[in-house]
Amino acid sequence: MNIDISALDNEPRLLIEASLRPIQGSRFQPAGFPNLGPSVYESPDGDGQIVLVESAQSMANRLESVCWDEVHNNWVEALRGLPFVEVQDKEGNPLTNSLIEAHRLNSPYILEGKDKNVFNLLKERLANLEEGRVNTRDLAKVLLEVDFNALLHGIFLAKGDLAGGRLRLPRALSAFVEAKNAQRAVSGGVKNDSVNPKGDTRKGFGNVPFLRDEWTASQITAYFNLDLLQIRAYGLGDQVERLLVLLALFKIQGLLNGGLRFRTACDLDLIGLDVTRPSGFEVPELKAIEDELPRLINEIGNTGAFGQTRVRSVVYEK
Repeated sequence: MNIDISALDNEPRLLIEASLRPIQGSRFQPAGFPNLGPSVYESPDGDGQIVLVESAQSMANRLESVCWDEVHNNWVEALRGLPFVEVQDKEGNPLTNSLIEAHRLNSPYILEGKDKNVFNLLKERLANLEEGRVNTRDLAKVLLEVDFNALLHGIFLAKGDLAGGRLRLPRALSAFVEAKNAQRAVSGGVKNDSVNPKGDTRKGFGNVPFLRDEWTASQITAYFNLDLLQIRAYGLGDQVERLLVLLALFKIQGLLNGGLRFRTACDLDLIGLDVTRPSGFEVPELKAIEDELPRLINEIGNTGAFGQTRVRSVVYEK
């Protein structure tokens, strides 16, 4: 039986909030940023400090990672058959791919090596976008065949030879994690050298005291935003729109139920899931999504919408 997502038909957004807590104790370690440390700001409601636990960029990476099977170097079983680009070294060994690369299809391992087959494909298929207003429907149709994941997580093909570097789609699925009423929990320790406590610390010898910052909070929440208007604007048809929505829900449920260990000292548990928009919609269980996705991928593939090649290979050599 197909999952009923008809409640989303006329909605602009699907907004989901997941309540989290540390799996043990009360402390957690938020994301740190270069020359900044954790991002801390005052609540606009006067409820004290908020600390950013995970950024939108990091959450995109985590939502993508639940889709990849490292052992088989492919999508996880429920998603196999979706288009992506694999990168091999000159010996034919797996190097990386468009699903796990930070910039997806815009990865230098895909577009900057000697093997130009994907670059040339994009240049040829997107030639009509060289001048004038970029038609995002044309870009979406190419991504449907080459890098399906980018339709959810966005793309910026920042290459002058590809429509002057103007080809981009924003994220249709975005997420972040915040902690409210956050308080710093300061601790520390010493790296002990029992042989030579006064040794040269620049070379790794000696006793080295260190400061450690963790945080506590009254509430930790993961926020997910699926832009349904953007997905419809691709103009890829009802079946592909359904697939994109179910893939987004698969990513969210896969992340929330597959372990939320963001860092050594940031291991979280899911304690509740709430749809804040539209009211009345319930997120389907992961098993139900996994059961439907292979059938839907196969049906769309049989129409030729994914093109002739589901996995495009690039050999990376400098």
